[in-house]
Amino acid sequence: MEGLLTRFRALATCSHQLSGYVPCRFHRCDSGRGKRLVLSRAFQPQNLREDQVLSLEGRSGDLTCKSQRLMLQVGLIHPASSGCYHLLPYTVRAMEKLVRVIDQEMQAIGGQKVNMPSLSPAELWRATSRWDLMGKELLRLRDRHGKDYCLGPTHEEAITALVASQKTLSYKQLPFLLYQVTRKFRDEPRPRFGLLRGREFYMKDMYTFDSSPEAARQTYSLVCDAYASLFDRLGLRCVKVQADVGSIGGTMSHEFQLPVDIGEDRFVVCPSCSFSANMETLDSSQRNCPACQGPLTETKGIEVGHTFYLGTKYSSIFNAQFINVHGKPSLAEMGCYGLGVTRILAAAIEVLSTEDCIRWPGLLAPYQVCLIPPKKGSKEEVAIELTGHLYDHITEAVPQLRGEVLLDDRTHLTIGNRLKDAQKLGYPFVVIAGKRALEDPARFEVCCQNTGEVVFLTEEGVMEFLSQVQVV
Repeated sequence: MEGLLTRFRALATCSHQLSGYVPCRFHRCDSGRGKRLVLSRAFQPQNLREDQVLSLEGRSGDLTCKSQRLMLQVGLIHPASSGCYHLLPYTVRAMEKLVRVIDQEMQAIGGQKVNMPSLSPAELWRATSRWDLMGKELLRLRDRHGKDYCLGPTHEEAITALVASQKTLSYKQLPFLLYQVTRKFRDEPRPRFGLLRGREFYMKDMYTFDSSPEAARQTYSLVCDAYASLFDRLGLRCVKVQADVGSIGGTMSHEFQLPVDIGEDRFVVCPSCSFSANMETLDSSQRNCPACQGPLTETKGIEVGHTFYLGTKYSSIFNAQFINVHGKPSLAEMGCYGLGVTRILAAAIEVLSTEDCIRWPGLLAPYQVCLIPPKKGSKEEVAIELTGHLYDHITEAVPQLRGEVLLDDRTHLTIGNRLKDAQKLGYPFVVIAGKRALEDPARFEVCCQNTGEVVFLTEEGVMEFLSQVQVV
């Protein structure tokens, strides 16, 4: 939507020149035709003062990044315990939108969505030796019968056992691209940065099963391309870097890093070629690009995605087989692919926001539009009803914005105070009924928060402008 307001400046003086838009015959909404979404009813415990936010986290040293501070201030999250947060309504709306974008990208390449239990039997993890290898990061528990479980940080064991239980798989059915978006758990030694590094988080994890190493590498490239498409749609400039396989294993791995100063990862890129790598994969003394020998540039980043080519590491343990073209049983070639869902939300806020105001990727904003009527008792008070009618007209005539428009009905506050709140919360578009709403025809102030552009439009101009807002 960047620059979209510029295209509509002519509407401020020439609304009759709207091209391709036929205005509706608007009528007043009956009170029973559906309730308006109003800000006064939102469950959103704001803590707009710095001292209030500090008291929430307990120690000033805990507030070490912008996204954590802002999300606490405006009521997006609330601390539950160390490394765990309540996700409040605005955050849940944004996360649901992110999951829809992820679903679109994963299903476009053949992904099928599943949902596996968070509670994972210890015997699965012992079979791969990861029960011991994961150490203290694995959250473990024992039921009343003395059986050991863990709360899964990832699901390689569970998905491979599931596929292995299907005894009649054919090569004609492959590849399988199975994924889920669920809560994950990790006993972090030092949770920090809010949703960027917690003990409980949401992750998209995909597991793929192919009939040959060549096919598995093609699937690997396909998923990486889908990740690139996802981040491009969100307006996030991620860098794909070679990475260490760590405790998950396999023979090839890449991270998708979002460059930011508070990032805990360090990676290098070569300005002369396409080489990029996490510093963990290089010798400590290496200063030149191994591909072209050019100088390497070091950057900090937040890991928002990770991909692994596993080969038969897990399928060989659980005997996940298929019948090949020759009628013989063969082990499936596997890959696994993660996206940190709650981490992407927090990282996007970290990168896009100002020090005082949240800015969202356009597709993920909890609400696309906020309407601000005049203050009750002001000279413009008569425009309060006009703003309500505008709300009804938008939701009737612009179907994609139903459920995306919020009316700030706190008319005991000035327009200025409510505009400050709207700026902090980062609605992409704010429509204000100020002094010019009393003109004939009435003109509304339309603010594009991501670009800073402002324009005055008639009601028809507002409708035409908002009809082009993209939602997911």
